[in-house]
Amino acid sequence: MRLPLVPLISAFSFRSCIAANTSAFAVPHSGIPEALVESNRHSNSSARNFSSTTARKMVADKDFPGTAVERMLNIRARVQELAQGDRLNQEWAEVRRKLLWAGGLKDLTNVAPGRGYTGHAFNDFNHVDLTAMLSEDNVNNGEIEGIAKGNFLGDGIKVASLPELGPGGSWSTCALGCNKDPPQDVAHVQFKSRIAFKLVWCPPNFDTFVLVDDDGKLLAKGKPSDGPDGLPPLRERQRNYQIASGSKYSKEADAISKQETAQQ
Repeated sequence: MRLPLVPLISAFSFRSCIAANTSAFAVPHSGIPEALVESNRHSNSSARNFSSTTARKMVADKDFPGTAVERMLNIRARVQELAQGDRLNQEWAEVRRKLLWAGGLKDLTNVAPGRGYTGHAFNDFNHVDLTAMLSEDNVNNGEIEGIAKGNFLGDGIKVASLPELGPGGSWSTCALGCNKDPPQDVAHVQFKSRIAFKLVWCPPNFDTFVLVDDDGKLLAKGKPSDGPDGLPPLRERQRNYQIASGSKYSKEADAISKQETAQQ
């Protein structure tokens, strides 16, 4: 029996942004794509027992062949771990370190940009897509608007990626272009990979964020405890929402915005 195909994520460079030609597969709260769960049922294994080894052997993404599937699933499992309790409601500096850990990235602030520096990740409006890619060496040939041609990030990705999450690498790629259909951001276009998760700040106060998957479905949310003074600048958080506004990636942020507005 032919097994359904699912995506593999590819890494993206310090300022790259990419696009894809199909919709992402749906991921239930277990963190496992429904297509994978379905194929796994035929081997009499439950979704909860679906191993990363099985994912690597059984799954490939014909639409986004750059996706590192095993790594992506392990990243989402870590995000779901962070979603428990108040782990994403601590001070922003600590929350950001947890996001890097979940995404399979080291917290490197004492190296030069392009050499593994991750201090930009989740700290501005744009570098908010956590991507897991099979190849770290892809370049931007000019397809991605607003991203420098070339945008070679391979060396930095290799240095910064944690090896225990599986083959491939991780990076916080540029989200510019994610509001287009299909998305024209770095992950989907340059690395031809799904995103493991995207961070979107929520209006009206932009002090709460959501983490959503490649389909825009909610994985986790957080409200850092140190308030606006400890967060990235307000203009960065506002623009972060703006570049996703009107797309599948802003729906969960919009829902939280309605809830918060109703409570005021």
